[in-house]
Amino acid sequence: RFHLNPIDSKMAAMGKKRGGVKSPGDQVVKKAKTENGEDLNTSKASRVPEKTTMGDKRRQRRNERRKMQKKLKKQMQRSGAQLPKPAETSEGAPEEESEEDSAEEEPELPAPVTREDPPPLHGGKWTNKQRCLVFCSRGVSYRARHLMNDLKTLMPHSKGESKMHKKEKIQLINEMCEMKNCNKCVYLEARKKMDLYMWVSNVPHGPSVKFLVENVHTMGELKLTGNCLKGSRPILTFDKSFDEHPHWSLIKELFTQTFSTPYHHPKSQPFVDHVYTFSVVDDRIWFRNYQIVDEKGSLAEVGPRFVLNPIRVFNGSFGGPTLYQNPHYKSPNELRRAMRRLKGDKYTNRVLAKKAVQERKTDETYPVDPTDDVFATPRDEVDSEDETPPQKGKKRRKKN
Repeated sequence: RFHLNPIDSKMAAMGKKRGGVKSPGDQVVKKAKTENGEDLNTSKASRVPEKTTMGDKRRQRRNERRKMQKKLKKQMQRSGAQLPKPAETSEGAPEEESEEDSAEEEPELPAPVTREDPPPLHGGKWTNKQRCLVFCSRGVSYRARHLMNDLKTLMPHSKGESKMHKKEKIQLINEMCEMKNCNKCVYLEARKKMDLYMWVSNVPHGPSVKFLVENVHTMGELKLTGNCLKGSRPILTFDKSFDEHPHWSLIKELFTQTFSTPYHHPKSQPFVDHVYTFSVVDDRIWFRNYQIVDEKGSLAEVGPRFVLNPIRVFNGSFGGPTLYQNPHYKSPNELRRAMRRLKGDKYTNRVLAKKAVQERKTDETYPVDPTDDVFATPRDEVDSEDETPPQKGKKRRKKN
């Protein structure tokens, strides 16, 4: 026990306000607070709302858990799966239990698998770091430019670049891909403002394929009924003939790595709602894009459309030794030359036909005796002229 004078008590009160002097009673309160972990000075009424808030949280969790279990039961019943049997209670256990214990002891049903993709092996991370550079050369037509933009919209893992000048070497694209951190490239090359070529390459080691693009129809031009979500992942389908020859199987693998959207790509959507079809007809690859309308498999075309005529397969990226050369390929220059030759043959054929007609004509249609004109005299010619009937003159109308 401490006995303070009135002066000392005033000084203690002033120090308490300033924070300088503490009374021994304050130390006791602090010790009690630190030892028990609770503030002993707080009243019981202040602690009642905490219990009510915790109870509300428990009820919310319990209700959410019951709603989820009801949804899972309905989904299991629709799919036809068997519901798990509830755990049997012991005879000696009481029949009535608290709500919290019943919610904890209820068995949790497994969530139904509703997606076609396998479970993520790497924790749902983006591991397939495929990036594709899509750009064109200078001098392309408006149709080729729209085709390039359509490919960019269909490929969320694509990157763009400004147009490349024709005088620059094509091997410079490898350095451009390295600067853009891309390992695949789709390059549209225009020549004579008429012909369009497509390079599909694996940068930087190869292989690469050069195609002639024919029969281009863009999405804006077709105005088809199909539509798909931007950034969604496609399904790639290939014809049987891609497995028959080695050069077709190489092109198939290159297309799979170039046009397929990587799993868990940041710019992609976790949906599969359209299909890319690659079919080989007449030694050419026909590309089509369809929307998956419903689960039964009905399709609606979206676009674009184009046909790829393979020219060569190179071992390196944009060059190197030739692995395959198409024997059926004819350049557009040869086709145009053949068309001009056909037009020139029309003129030559017309001239030859005129000569043949003149050669077939004869001077005399029937045999004539040259002595028939021996007795012809000028008088006979005058008589023949007199025998011609005179022409009647036209009557002039009288002027009023």
